[in-house]
Amino acid sequence: ILREIIHDPTSTSEALRIKEQAIFNLSDLLSKEKMGQELRSLLTELRIYFSLIPKAKTAKIVRGIIDAVAKIPGTSELQVSLCREMVEWTRAEKRTFLRQRVEARLASLLMENKEYAEALSLLTVRRLDDKLLLVDIDLLESKLHFSLRNLPKAKAALTAARTAANAIYVPPAQQGTIDLQSGILHAEEKDYKTAFSYFFEAFEAFNALDDPRAVYSLKYMLLCKIMSSQADDVAGLISSKAGLKYTGVDLDAMKAVAEAYSKRSLKDFEEALHSYRDQLDEDPIVHRHLSSLYDTLLEQNLCRLIEPFSR
Repeated sequence: ILREIIHDPTSTSEALRIKEQAIFNLSDLLSKEKMGQELRSLLTELRIYFSLIPKAKTAKIVRGIIDAVAKIPGTSELQVSLCREMVEWTRAEKRTFLRQRVEARLASLLMENKEYAEALSLLTVRRLDDKLLLVDIDLLESKLHFSLRNLPKAKAALTAARTAANAIYVPPAQQGTIDLQSGILHAEEKDYKTAFSYFFEAFEAFNALDDPRAVYSLKYMLLCKIMSSQADDVAGLISSKAGLKYTGVDLDAMKAVAEAYSKRSLKDFEEALHSYRDQLDEDPIVHRHLSSLYDTLLEQNLCRLIEPFSR
């Protein structure tokens, strides 16, 4: 029925409005049924309809369908090829605004697939009227440079994102992402006190939105406490009202590391690393800092061993 509505040749303003609603309903339905390829062919079928409606509406529908594909698990390859296809189409149709949006989406997908160089090459455009998209692109560029271990450029891109964000209203989730990235970069420079305050800001934003990234922000807050030799504060943060909401393996992992640090026990630390491999080793941010924590613990462990001997 929805397809019949979409392919109806009537093109009055009322008919176009109903068609738009039908498209969103159909894409939601296909997404729930996990029919990724069907969504892709729907996007191809709609190209005739796109020539009848305003460009802003087209952009909304295209992004809506790409989002619907993203909700289906295990479709990252399909999303990449779909974005590439749409970039080609927007180039041919000279739809610059939509192309920049889709390219930014494609770059973030490529970053997830660890194809950093290609993702960076997509982000070279800077003449943007859409300030919010500019914030998105600068943030993405900062993450890419960070992944490529280029800290000065990562910081420069983050500063650009902050500057653009100061000029406009930024949604709370976006502001949280900026704070999270700021915290990561400060932690990389071993400025754990400043990093903690940024992670705290990010946590507040994500917690209010029930965003799954809240637990990561909390995890990095605990990491900062451990790295700045305040491991005793970790238990307090975990048992606080906000911490109790996120009890789970991620926080248990940080708690185990904090306990090992408090006891100055290398053995406990190695056991924690082994027990919580996914939470500690597989998380690139935590993994980076744990190697330097290992050195500190080794030193503390030796101090603990020789303490009982007076000479």
